[in-house]
Amino acid sequence: QVQLIESGGGLVQAGGSLRLSCAASGRTFSSYAMAWFRQAPGKEREFVAAISRGGGMTYYADSVKGRCTISRTNATTVYLQLNSLKPEDTAVYYCAADNSFSIERVSVRSSQYDNWGQGTQVTVSS
Repeated sequence: QVQLIESGGGLVQAGGSLRLSCAASGRTFSSYAMAWFRQAPGKEREFVAAISRGGGMTYYADSVKGRCTISRTNATTVYLQLNSLKPEDTAVYYCAADNSFSIERVSVRSSQYDNWGQGTQVTVSS
């Protein structure tokens, strides 16, 4: 239903910041709950952050809470601001979307999202 393309990844030193973008095309972008997941080499894909369909609720993994902000003020783009980056943040970051959740609810389970981008690499050097 919706196509997602991530961008904004790159190489940054520990303590630095990155702003990831997820550009969406398709039907009614604002009606989709959006989330970011990440997967590091040798590890399972894990939840990072999510924002509800209505934009009124955000949720963050404990590992990034206080260092991360997800927003969707742009009509077709969701952002993930990552601050105070650590080497353990190194991973491919994936954008996900789903329109089946209640208006102000999100999910932390990757299996509950039907739409995925190709990912953008974030590398944090020590």
